[in-house]
Amino acid sequence: MTDRIYVLDASALLSLLFQEPGAERVEARLSRALVSAVNYHEVLAKLIDRGVKPNEASAMLAELDVDIIAVDREQADIGGALRASTRAAGLSLGDRSCLALTQVHDGVAVTTDQAWATLDIPIQFEVVR
Repeated sequence: MTDRIYVLDASALLSLLFQEPGAERVEARLSRALVSAVNYHEVLAKLIDRGVKPNEASAMLAELDVDIIAVDREQADIGGALRASTRAAGLSLGDRSCLALTQVHDGVAVTTDQAWATLDIPIQFEVVR
C-alpha cells in the first residue's frame, strides 16, 4: 500500500456522497485523503443547494473522516499562480485550491471534472470518471 496523499476536489466528494460514477475510486482513496477548506465549503454549499439541511450536510462530511486543511499563504500563492495555466479549462477557485494543496503535499488531486484532462501543469491529478 502506498503512502501517497490524495487531495479531493468538490466534485470527487460529491460523487462519493451521491454514489455517482467514480465514487468507488474516491472511496478507495479516503484513508489517505485531504480536502481544502475551500472545497469543503463548496461541497457544503452544493449539498444545501440540493436541499440538505446545513447540520445534516456537516454530519455527512464528518462521517467521511477526511482531514480538512485550512488555506494558508503558500497555497494562495500557488493557486493564484495557477490561474493563467488553468483559465482555458475553466477551473474555479476551488479547483485551484485543490491543486495548490496537492502541490504543497506532493500528492495527487482527485476530481471527476473532465476539463482537468486538458491541463498541462506540473501537479499530479487523476480524473476518476
